[in-house]
Amino acid sequence: MGLQLPYLSVSKRTRATPWTEQVTQAGVQAYTVYNQMLLPTVFRGVMEDYLHLQEHVQVWDVACERQVQLKGPDAFELLQLMTPRDMRKMRDDRCFYIPICDADGKLLNDPVALKTGEDTYWVSIASTDILLYAKGLVIGRGLDVEVTEPDINPLGIQGPKSEELMRRVFGGEVADIKFFRFKWLTFQGVSLVVARTGFSGKDGFEIYVPGPSYEEGRYLKLATDLWDVLFEKGADLNVGPGCPNWIDFNEVGLFSFGNTIGYEHTPYEAGLGKYCDGLETCVGGAALQHQAENGPSRMVKGIIFDGDDFALKLHRDWPVVDADGNDKGYIGGVAPSVHVGRPIGIGTLDKSVWEVGTALIVQTPDGPRSAKVAELPFRP
Repeated sequence: MGLQLPYLSVSKRTRATPWTEQVTQAGVQAYTVYNQMLLPTVFRGVMEDYLHLQEHVQVWDVACERQVQLKGPDAFELLQLMTPRDMRKMRDDRCFYIPICDADGKLLNDPVALKTGEDTYWVSIASTDILLYAKGLVIGRGLDVEVTEPDINPLGIQGPKSEELMRRVFGGEVADIKFFRFKWLTFQGVSLVVARTGFSGKDGFEIYVPGPSYEEGRYLKLATDLWDVLFEKGADLNVGPGCPNWIDFNEVGLFSFGNTIGYEHTPYEAGLGKYCDGLETCVGGAALQHQAENGPSRMVKGIIFDGDDFALKLHRDWPVVDADGNDKGYIGGVAPSVHVGRPIGIGTLDKSVWEVGTALIVQTPDGPRSAKVAELPFRP
């Protein structure tokens, strides 16, 4: 029943976060590695974490969402080279979700970009090394941009009670932050970016917190103090430690780079075509033009399994075939679903089987299992 993997050995190459000690004390049960950093994946249990997230509020150590800072006269030009999204539409308080592509139009990352100052942008990345890609473009294009990774660490506040907890810590201005917008709000006299974003299906925020090495060590205790204050202020809200929950983010159709989407996809294949309105200034624009005009021949879609008699542990893609055994794609993510009542999956499927309700066979490690194509997301 499924492949059992050994434990992860952690060393200095696996970077700790400002909250690793507090996360340990909070009872973390498992980690993964994300941008060479520790990312918690389980506290009480996957299902227990899911149910708590649906009703209460959680504090997430997501410092692994590293910031690639672009600073200089050509910072905007560099950002526009990396993404097919038209960045001229970005406003100063916007959090812009952007696919980043190579010259072949293939995805390298799907971060959120923020303008944090004059000629300064933070690109909050998924788990690939965009810093080196940006540096290469700077050298190759002769741009006047400094590319760095500042010690800025996102802390997630997620769940239906997140706004109330944030109001208690940052004041009433929190309520004015709209979805995918941000404000500079003060904690201990320090202005922090507070954004209404997060990798969950519930309301939530991300606080961009300077770590101990930021600005020559000026903020040694700010991050850990913020964690403690959030738990103190949220005691009666049933605040708890949390992390991205694979049941929750699969149910709401949030794509996980390296799992459900990755280097093999174009933005159109990943369902991100609406973010490709700036092809003419992106390095991958010419390569993407054909799909822009004709659409992709495969795309990421939802799957609902007919039964649940197999292990929901996916360490490699699961092939998908039709009734005649013809290859029709693969599944990159699976999860039990409280909302659907059966296991769900997210996979890349050929155009011939896109129609909702199409019957397919998924080759799981426990043998073939029947499934049907479904709409994404599985729940609002």
